[in-house]
Amino acid sequence: MVQVLAMIYLWLKAGHVIFVIFWMAGLFMLPRYFVYHQEGGLNGAEHERWVDREGKLLKIILWPSLVVVWVLGLSLTIAGSWLTQGGWLHAKLALVVLLSGYHVWLASYAQGLAKGQARLSGKQLRLLNEVPGVTAALIVILVVIKPF
Repeated sequence: MVQVLAMIYLWLKAGHVIFVIFWMAGLFMLPRYFVYHQEGGLNGAEHERWVDREGKLLKIILWPSLVVVWVLGLSLTIAGSWLTQGGWLHAKLALVVLLSGYHVWLASYAQGLAKGQARLSGKQLRLLNEVPGVTAALIVILVVIKPF
């Protein structure tokens, strides 16, 4: 029985890492899409193509990946009895909550762009594109090093 649980745990972990990669790829791509979208104009055929691309990225990659990352991550936490593991897990979860909020904000920005509303400049969007990278680096450090 212990071997079965260990094997399931490893499959959960592999799936979690795979979908984190998918999610992060989408979080890196979407703000870049916004920059190109805004620079191409907020009306006409090009605008419609960007709205379609952004919508597909959200619908096909980002939202499903977010859900699977959370389901598998929480499953790992329960299966590994990590809730009593210390501060590193709580810090990681806090960063994942922030990254999830960033994801939701990106989705709302996409809705605004679809309506022709560009609330940020290209430069601001390029700076925001660093959020997932910095957050992911901190999460990896917490998970691998477990500093506290």
